[in-house]
Amino acid sequence: MKPIITLSFAAVFTFASLSFTFCSHNPEKKSNSSAAGFAVVELFTSEGCSSCPPADEAMIRLAKEFPENVYFLGYHVDYWDYIGWKDPFSKADYTERQKQYSETFKLSSIYTPQVVINGRKEMVGSKESQLRTAIQEELKTAPVAQIELTAKKKDESTIEVSYKLVNAGKANLNIALIQLKAITNVKRGENKGHTLEHINIVRDLKIIAVNKEANATADFNIPSGLSLKDVKLIAFVQDKTSLKITGATEAPTP
Repeated sequence: MKPIITLSFAAVFTFASLSFTFCSHNPEKKSNSSAAGFAVVELFTSEGCSSCPPADEAMIRLAKEFPENVYFLGYHVDYWDYIGWKDPFSKADYTERQKQYSETFKLSSIYTPQVVINGRKEMVGSKESQLRTAIQEELKTAPVAQIELTAKKKDESTIEVSYKLVNAGKANLNIALIQLKAITNVKRGENKGHTLEHINIVRDLKIIAVNKEANATADFNIPSGLSLKDVKLIAFVQDKTSLKITGATEAPTP
């Protein structure tokens, strides 16, 4: 894999001039519950980007349409934090993850809102119809890796996650601690005066190198201000080189 692209303010503004439709500085039918396949839908978003709210809203609607076998994750990147509003959920780690996808898809830069589905295809996150079609296509293909995931309360602020993998190959197991929902009243920046709603916000992501089979545990700290009822865990197996996802599951907290 080539070296990860280094983000700079200059790069952001260059991309902004080319991708105004994505962000101003840059850019009811249920699913078939018997579908054999799965879809991991990773949204890269930011409260500092004026074009991101429609993507977050699309994610909320699609999560209702696809209540099974589809795993929605919202990563809040940090490269919009400097324009007036610091996204309280943003992390540099999620920007780095997006850069890795950018290299894999041979994109000239990163942008928001972006959606990546099963590590296989990417698109503008607000293109709801296109995203729905892509999810339906992924649901036709059965997973290769099998994951058993359970969670139990270790103490008042810690969750112990046990995982068992079959047929994972040489891959990474990604386990994400998800905040189920949040509402933010934005006071500055491009979304000033807007109330933004989010679901399935990634608050922590552990990436564990695994072989064909694995059986172990990992601990997660519950973010300050949240309780067990506010979070869940999503796990997925991802090829280290291609970044394609070969299996996924979730576990509610105890």
